[in-house]
Amino acid sequence: MSDQSLPRPAAARLPLLRLPSGWAVTLSLIALLVALPVLIVGSRVFLPSHGVWEHLAGTVLGTYLANTLTLALGTAGGVLVIGVGTAWLVTMCRFPGQRWLEWALLLPMAMPAYVMAYVYTDLLQFIGPVQTALRDLFGWTRHDYWFPNIRSLGGAVAVLSFVLYPYVYLLARAAFLEQSVCVLEVARTLGAGPWRSFARVALPLARPAIAAGLALSMMEVLADFGTMQYFAVDTFTTGIYRTWFALGEPVAAAQLASVLMLFVMALVVMERYSRGRARYFHSTGRYRALPSYRLRGLRGGLALLACLLPLALGFIIPLMVLTRMAVTEGDSLFGPSFMNLAGNSFTLAGITALLAVGLASLMAYGLRLQPTPWLKGAARVAAMGYAVPGSVIAVGILIPAARLDNALDGFMRAQFGLSTGLLLSGTVTALIYAYLVRFLAVSFNTVEASLGKIRPSLDQAARVLGRTPGGTLARVHMPIMKGSLLTAGLLVFVDVMKELPATMIVRPFNFDTLAVRVYTLASDERLGEASTAALIIVLVGIIPVVLLSRAITKSRPGSSSEPS
Repeated sequence: MSDQSLPRPAAARLPLLRLPSGWAVTLSLIALLVALPVLIVGSRVFLPSHGVWEHLAGTVLGTYLANTLTLALGTAGGVLVIGVGTAWLVTMCRFPGQRWLEWALLLPMAMPAYVMAYVYTDLLQFIGPVQTALRDLFGWTRHDYWFPNIRSLGGAVAVLSFVLYPYVYLLARAAFLEQSVCVLEVARTLGAGPWRSFARVALPLARPAIAAGLALSMMEVLADFGTMQYFAVDTFTTGIYRTWFALGEPVAAAQLASVLMLFVMALVVMERYSRGRARYFHSTGRYRALPSYRLRGLRGGLALLACLLPLALGFIIPLMVLTRMAVTEGDSLFGPSFMNLAGNSFTLAGITALLAVGLASLMAYGLRLQPTPWLKGAARVAAMGYAVPGSVIAVGILIPAARLDNALDGFMRAQFGLSTGLLLSGTVTALIYAYLVRFLAVSFNTVEASLGKIRPSLDQAARVLGRTPGGTLARVHMPIMKGSLLTAGLLVFVDVMKELPATMIVRPFNFDTLAVRVYTLASDERLGEASTAALIIVLVGIIPVVLLSRAITKSRPGSSSEPS
C-alpha cells in the first residue's frame, strides 16, 4: 500500500474548537476599530462641501490626478527593474561581494523617503557640493550648463524608486529561494542559459510575489507626504493636508481622501488579478542548493556594479551625507530639548509596537482555533490598514473624534457648567490609534506566519493538561514565537518612527517627534540641523532590516548546505 493511501494521523491538523464568545467579539471589535476611519471617510463623499469640492475639481484635481498617476507608474518601473534584477543576481549568480549584498540591498528600507529627498537636495542643489565642484572644475558660470532639478516630479520618481525597491527585492528574492531545483534543472537540460531561464521559468514562477511587492511599494508611493511636500509636487496626499489645514474644509479633505482610496482599491484588485488563476507547486519535497551561475571577469564586475549602484544611491551616499552634516552642523537643540523629541518618538513607537504585537497575537490565535469565514473576514479587515495612506486614516479619525469631543463638551456645559475640552482630538491616544490602524497588518502577517509553523499537537496537549486558549497562547505559543514577536515589534517600531503624514495631522499641539522635527527643519531649508534627527531614525531602522534579511536567508529548507 502506498503512503498516499494511508489516513492522516489525527494530530496532523487542528480540530475546530469552540471559541469562547470573548474571542469572536474581540476579533470583530478589532476589525471594526480598524475599518472605522475608512468607513468615516467613505461616508463623507456625498456630503455637501459648500462649493469647495467644485473649486478643487475645477482647479487642482486634474493636477493631483496626473501627478499621482505619473509618480506611481514611474516608480513602478524603477522598483521592478531594480528589485527583480538585483534579487535574481544575488540569488542565482555567484560574483564578488554577492554574499554581503544579499542583506545589504535591503538597507534602503531604513531610509525614509523624505530624509533621502532632503539629502539629495542638499547634495545636488546649485550651491551643493556636486554643482560647485563642476563649476570649479570646468570654470562654468550659472548659465553655462544645464543640471537636472531634483525638486521635481522626475526627482521624486528617482528618490522613491531607490527607497522602495527593497519591497520588490524582498519578495522576489524569497520567491526565487523557494523555487524547485527540478524546474531549473529541466530548463538547463533543455539548453536554456541564465537569461532565458530567468525570463521563461523563474520570472513567471515568481510573478505573484513580485506583484505583491509592487503593490506594497505603490501603496507607499500613494501615502508619501514628506517627499511630495518638500519637492512641491501636488498629489492627493499633499492636497488632503492642504485642504484640511489651509482651507479648513474637512468634508472636502475627506472627499479627496475617498478618491485616493479608489487608487488603493485599484492596486489591491490589480495585484489579485495579476496572479490570475495560476497555481504553482513544488514537484518534490526534497530541497537542494539552488543551481548557481558563476560570473567571472567583466560579467562579475557588471553584476557587482548593478547591485552596488542602487545600494550606494539608496543608502550609502545619503548616510554619508547625513553623518557629515550631523557632525559639522547638527541640531541646535541637541541636548535636553532634543532628548524630549527622541523620548516622544521612542515612547509612541514602543507603546504602538507592544499593542500591535498583542492584538496581532490575539487575532492570529483566534483564527488558528476556529478559522470560520466570519473570523477570517474580520482578520483581513483588521489587516487592511497598511493599504490606507496615513493622511486618510488621520482624516477618518479626527472627524468622529471632533464630533465626540463637541458632543461631550456640550453635554457637560449644559448639565454641569463644565467644559471638558478636547479629550480625543489631537491627543496621544488618537495618534497611537492612527498608528495601530496603519501598521497592525505588519505585526499580524509576521505573527500569523510564525504561529502557522507550530504543530497543532501542542494545542491539543495544552488543552488536555487543562490550559485555556488564552493560557495556551501565553504559556506555550508566545515563548516559542519569541523571535518572530520581536521581529514584528521591531518592524512596527521603525514604521512608527518614520511615519509623517498621520503624525503631522493627528499629533497634539506642541508635541513633536523626530520625524516632525526633520520635516519642520527641512521645510525651513535648515537641512544641516535636520540631519541629527534624520540620522537617528535611519540608524534605528537598520536593526530590523538586518534581522529580516537573515530570516529570509534561513527560510529555504536545505539552505544550510548551500555552498559558500
